[in-house]
Amino acid sequence: SPTEAVCKHEIYPYVPSNSRILMLLGQLERMNGEAMVRDAETARQVTNIRDVQTTLNILCILSELLTVGEGRRVGVFVSKGGTGILFQLLITASKELPPSEELMLQLHSLLAKVGPKDRKFGVKSRLSGALNITVNLMKQNLQNAKLLLPCLQVLRVYSTNSVNAISLGKNGVVELMFKIVAPYSKKNISLHKVALDALGALLKSRTNARRAVDGGHVPVLLALYLDWHRNDTRHRHMLIRKGLLICLRNITNIKLGRKAFIEADGIRILYNTSTECLPVRTLDPLVNTSSLIMRKCFPKNRLPVSTIKSAFHYQLPHIPAAGPVAQLYSQPPGVDDVVDESDDNDETEADTENDTENEEDEKYHRTVNDDIETDLNKLHPKKSAGRPFEELKVYERFFLELSEDFQVSLIFYFLHKVTRFGDMVIVPTAQALSPKHTSLSSSQEDCNPTKGKHTETSPSFPNPAPPVSLPPLKLDTIHLTKDQDKKEVAHIASPDGQTTLSSLTTSPSQGQSIEQELAHVLESVSLEEERALNAEGEIRGVKQEESPVNCGSEGAEDEIGEGAVLEVPDTARLLPLHDPDLYVEMVKGTQSVPQYAEVAYPDYFGHVAPTLREPLLERVYGVQRSKIFQDIERLIHPNDILDKVVYDLNVPSCPVIEDDGESLKFNSQFESGNLRKAVQVRKYEYDLVLNSDINSNHYHQWFYFEVSGMRVGITYRFNIINCEKSNSQFNYGMQVLMYSVQEAISGRPCWIRTGTDICYYKNHFARSSIAAGGQKGKSYYTLTFSTSFSHKDDVCYFAYHYPYTYSTLKMHLSKLEALRTPQIYLRQDVLCETLGGNACPLLTITAMPESNSNDHICQFRNRPLIFLSARVHPGETNASWVMKGTLEFLMGTSSLAASLREAYIFKIVPMLNPDGVVNGNHRCSLSGEDLNRQWQNPNLELHPTIYHTKSLLQYLAHIQRAPLQRKLPFHLHIAPAFSMASCSFVVERSKESTARVVVWREIGVQRSYTMESTLCGCDQGKYKGLQIGTRELEEMGAQFCVAMLRLKRLTGLLTPLLIPFCSVILLSSSCSTTYVLEEDEPSFLEAIDYSAESNDDDAEPENEHSSEVLEHPEHLDQLSDSETNHRV
Repeated sequence: SPTEAVCKHEIYPYVPSNSRILMLLGQLERMNGEAMVRDAETARQVTNIRDVQTTLNILCILSELLTVGEGRRVGVFVSKGGTGILFQLLITASKELPPSEELMLQLHSLLAKVGPKDRKFGVKSRLSGALNITVNLMKQNLQNAKLLLPCLQVLRVYSTNSVNAISLGKNGVVELMFKIVAPYSKKNISLHKVALDALGALLKSRTNARRAVDGGHVPVLLALYLDWHRNDTRHRHMLIRKGLLICLRNITNIKLGRKAFIEADGIRILYNTSTECLPVRTLDPLVNTSSLIMRKCFPKNRLPVSTIKSAFHYQLPHIPAAGPVAQLYSQPPGVDDVVDESDDNDETEADTENDTENEEDEKYHRTVNDDIETDLNKLHPKKSAGRPFEELKVYERFFLELSEDFQVSLIFYFLHKVTRFGDMVIVPTAQALSPKHTSLSSSQEDCNPTKGKHTETSPSFPNPAPPVSLPPLKLDTIHLTKDQDKKEVAHIASPDGQTTLSSLTTSPSQGQSIEQELAHVLESVSLEEERALNAEGEIRGVKQEESPVNCGSEGAEDEIGEGAVLEVPDTARLLPLHDPDLYVEMVKGTQSVPQYAEVAYPDYFGHVAPTLREPLLERVYGVQRSKIFQDIERLIHPNDILDKVVYDLNVPSCPVIEDDGESLKFNSQFESGNLRKAVQVRKYEYDLVLNSDINSNHYHQWFYFEVSGMRVGITYRFNIINCEKSNSQFNYGMQVLMYSVQEAISGRPCWIRTGTDICYYKNHFARSSIAAGGQKGKSYYTLTFSTSFSHKDDVCYFAYHYPYTYSTLKMHLSKLEALRTPQIYLRQDVLCETLGGNACPLLTITAMPESNSNDHICQFRNRPLIFLSARVHPGETNASWVMKGTLEFLMGTSSLAASLREAYIFKIVPMLNPDGVVNGNHRCSLSGEDLNRQWQNPNLELHPTIYHTKSLLQYLAHIQRAPLQRKLPFHLHIAPAFSMASCSFVVERSKESTARVVVWREIGVQRSYTMESTLCGCDQGKYKGLQIGTRELEEMGAQFCVAMLRLKRLTGLLTPLLIPFCSVILLSSSCSTTYVLEEDEPSFLEAIDYSAESNDDDAEPENEHSSEVLEHPEHLDQLSDSETNHRV
């Protein structure tokens, strides 16, 4: 008999398990008959009492076999058609009246095991009719927990198919599930758990979610959750509580669900229950899910600004025909661009039965990177005619070293002087009771008018009444003098008061000779003691004779009291290329749209890299969650919020709001400054709003602002609330930068990494579709950090990265002139004038010919050209620090530098976007466009620096300075911060208008690279686990030069004749952003479940795109503009 056959089969243990499964499947098919699948009439005749018992025996054996084997046996069962046989058995058994309860139980138990392994399970169940059989069985057995449990288990698998979920909802299964879930009880725990899982799967369908809302089930779910929370005191049923939260999470994916949740006081309920769960670490899944639901339902707030356009306006000479700038100018007046009419995401909530059955296949296809260029015809450079050579002849004046009458050019070169960039300006100031930035005096009103604009004077600030303990320090009475009696080696006072010998540069790790050549000795810091306080309490020093300034500073009472001596750092000796007086002169010739009349202290005093390494900040567990909960408290306890505006650029007459001294004072009205508004929300907490790039309504990332009026020992929290990127390196150990004036005056002028409880997360401020490139329902992101201050009445500055202003560049170039020796050929030209009236410098650096002989002149003219550019994006200040290291090395006296100058002619544009740098932009120039996306067709008026730089390269192509193939990245491995593994050598369609691709494709430069630098830190090499500093960035610039020298030496061995070539290197940071600001910061440490915490439904996984930073890994999405990236 069949039963005996089954029993006999079981006594042979040596039969392989997979063979047993196949034998049992064959037995089931024989019992049901070959015609069962095709002929329903025959199927009715097969089943009898004996057959039911035999079927049960086989099902029991199959269940035991499939329970073990780690899923492999289930896979065999599915591949041999086992699912279909089970469904046919289910249909056959359902036709018996009444159906066998035991058979139904066994069939559903087996289907529950098989279903998750069968990708077509949902389709098979619907087409075979098994779906309705299970539903009807559940309706008839609501009180039969034994049979209901396996039915629910199968229903949970059915519901993972979106079409099945809609069909089940139409059949009333959603309402049926709410009859099964019940308040707290110790009975049928497994049944409740499975029922909630099935309900959660059903509610993923928006149609079913609406049914739940219309049925009034949102308050029911909240009441059930509160009941289980109160009674489950020993936390044994966390999975049931989590199931209820998942149901709420899925319902609140639709607008109606969020509204119902708020009306049911859901935010308060989840906030209170989550607060009670916080002390128990094992309940974190409940807290995280509750946090996600609350943030999703948090009412969208309006950003506290009248418009998202920049607070500064610059009228363009003409408006582009299309693009974001054209949309900005075509926007009708009076349109509210801060929020949309509906600040919620009106999702397309109509589910259809045409949804894809195989979501896994779709996900696979979506992983293909369609941005990579695969057309072979486009992967070969094709020189374009470009501009006619007659037009390009004007650029011959930038290549005097190549002219036929070199003797005349040489005489002109020796007589040539660098054009001074402007007249006079001022020095630091601050607001009342704080050191102040310098204001322009009335005698300096005319300041190099350019294009009809000039820098006007700003009203001087009244001197505040000095405190009794210390009168204000006036910088017009301070003279930074050098102590000529001191030795040349510097001793800097360390924070602990001891003296330490420090070095500005870290030498490379490869070879003692290279270390000696690249090491920079720190100049001495000479602090001249000032005279004691006079009768009026003023500190008097030697007056500055040329540029009087008025910057007050009050020291802490416990540090600088009556009769104390105030030490002022001699930054000119501390930093060989820094001169405060010269910096002031350079600022006077810098043109800005806001017509800045102040100078920030850090730019005036300069920056000395700290001697101590600054490790990446270890992320505090739950810090993001705690910040989100504090934000939720604002909604629950609105009376605790001050909402007091303390700084606002939209009040141009007086952006600093005076108060009774209970608030911090802010300022950003200086070169490269960016802070639009500051709102005090709690006593020691401030919301900060960044300014958009000029002629733009987005790109909020760069910040640089001043804070004063602080109290010692108090922890202040700062929230920058209008960030746009969906992730940031601030989630991976990066800290903000702070500069203390009191520390600088004490002999420690440096930017330091600071901040605790740092995190970056999605907030509740709505971002309009105008600001999000047409996408609706988007939110801004918050960067939050906390810090305390060590000095009373200090003036401190915060920045996104180490600032490097346009005036700093001009000062450094002027100081570089002093480093020139008779053996160095250095020429500084003005490539063009920018939209804002600032000069774009062009440098030529090489070695002078050894003599006037024809051979030496020929060798001079035939040196290969290296073209370098940097700072096309203003917020990427790290590029300027790398360039600074390169320039200092090229102008150095070492034998390595001399050999490099003798090998190449360097053409350098150190700052491609001076206007953006000056005006505190992050990404754009005054045209409101990303200049690195304009290389295909730059406009002479709107993109002058790109237009003329491209023309320079086109001129080189016309005079046949033929490119030669070189492998530069492979020589950069000597740099400790460089990572060859992070380099990318692909061409992306979205980057076809960038410099790297255009110069390679149109001009024929085969080695066109973008060398990228991190803003955060390193994950490899000797700097692993450390945040990047200016020392490391400048070292990278120097190591680039060493790599070029190795390139020359290695190719010299292989190439007997020196063939002219041109190579283009573009220095950039790791932040490459598109109009809608997609992910662009790759992560390089352990991944954080950022998207779950922040409820960013469309965010990539937090391993930010790694080609840029190890982020920006962020997600191995290659979003950088480079072919060559180095991790730092």
